[in-house]
Amino acid sequence: MASTSPGYGITIRIDGPASAQPVSEITQVISAAGAAITALDVVESLLERVVIDITCDAVDQEHADVITSSISRHPDLTVRKVSDRTFLLHLGGKIEIQSKVPLKTRDDLSRAYTPGVARICQGIVDDPADARRLTIKRNTVAVVTDGSAVLGLGNIGPAAALPVMEGKAALFKRFADVDAWPVCLDTQDVDEIVRTVQLIAPVYGGINLEDISAPRCFEVERRLRELLDIPVFHDDQHGTAVVVLAALLNACRLTGRDLIDLRVLVIGLGAAGVAVTKILLEAGVREIIGCDSQGALSTERADYVDGTMPPIKRWYSEQTNPEKISGGPSEAIAGTDLALAILGNGVVLLLHLGIVKPAAQHLHRLGAILHLRLFVLLNDDEPGGKVGDPDRAVGGVDRLATGARRAEDVDADVVLRDVDLGGLFHQRDDLDSGERRLALVGGAERADARQAVSAGLDRERAVGVGSVDLERRGLDARFFSV
Repeated sequence: MASTSPGYGITIRIDGPASAQPVSEITQVISAAGAAITALDVVESLLERVVIDITCDAVDQEHADVITSSISRHPDLTVRKVSDRTFLLHLGGKIEIQSKVPLKTRDDLSRAYTPGVARICQGIVDDPADARRLTIKRNTVAVVTDGSAVLGLGNIGPAAALPVMEGKAALFKRFADVDAWPVCLDTQDVDEIVRTVQLIAPVYGGINLEDISAPRCFEVERRLRELLDIPVFHDDQHGTAVVVLAALLNACRLTGRDLIDLRVLVIGLGAAGVAVTKILLEAGVREIIGCDSQGALSTERADYVDGTMPPIKRWYSEQTNPEKISGGPSEAIAGTDLALAILGNGVVLLLHLGIVKPAAQHLHRLGAILHLRLFVLLNDDEPGGKVGDPDRAVGGVDRLATGARRAEDVDADVVLRDVDLGGLFHQRDDLDSGERRLALVGGAERADARQAVSAGLDRERAVGVGSVDLERRGLDARFFSV
């Protein structure tokens, strides 16, 4: 059975006769249904009846309904109410604005607002650079979406995308102390998105593009980077790329490989797949083959030759697959060291290819947390192992990033916190420095260093991995331009 998740946590209020020992009966019913009990509170205890609140985690909504039905069918138990803990958490939204300064007296108001604030305005007129020092700009990010590619839900629009953007803003604050605010746009026109973000940009120190579908996301990002003098970060591209490279750096350390010697297959060439390829190329990987729904990309593929291939994939074809390998993933995977499946059904596809052992299927938990199915498969029995050998040891990004020797030893939530948020910490550095461009390779190496320390590796060795010359290794303006 699939693992339970706090995302499907429910609290059930139940009553039953005291003589029937309802606490024992309830726990037996819920355990038999496959749920994980996380809390139990006796709300009311009388001689005749007992009222209990029991909280448990389910696998999904259907499983939660099964649990409730199982209790309802018990002759001695009555379900009074069922509360969805995730919906309760979202009541009224997850973020708010608070004043950083006290507003208790007339003097406070005179300094924070009129007449004193006019002096600050004039100071910025005299020196526009002071806007970063005297306003929220330096530490504020806009989380911008059009709702066209939200999680695994697809094109659900700006209003339905808002809870996700609130969550991202909360992560920025909690893990990087960056103030972020959702900007959900009611348009999916590239020109309108670009113009809107350009108009609101003076308030922000950085722009985080989120859940904008490919290939429009590439143009939106490119044009904003050309127009704005602040960092533009596309989470689905750059965040995923940092995660993968951080995990891969550690995987290479664990398996005695060098990035420059890897032959990599990337399956799925949306925003994340393209960005992962770019950061791997920048980090030193020389041989990459990318596969979309029509097979391996190359300059000899029919749609490249006849000119119908989209611009981003034309660029991809020109930068990768030097041997012009053709066919689908099953053919392209021969002889590769590393397979990255960055798409909604990554596990199913890799199982079909005969690469993942059945025991590793639980790795889908990580994909659910990262909002896409992201799997890194790198054989670690010995440096010469190839992905095409299905009997050899394989693992997921959770295992590789933490240094665990067994995938089942890893808590995927820890991976999300320590690796994926490397992207957030990285943007924290960019906001502080005022740099316009993002040094993503450095961000990945810093995330990898944190992982190495948490995995119990030598601290000096780990810090050495993360301390890089960003001017030498950082990405220049050409890196994400095609």
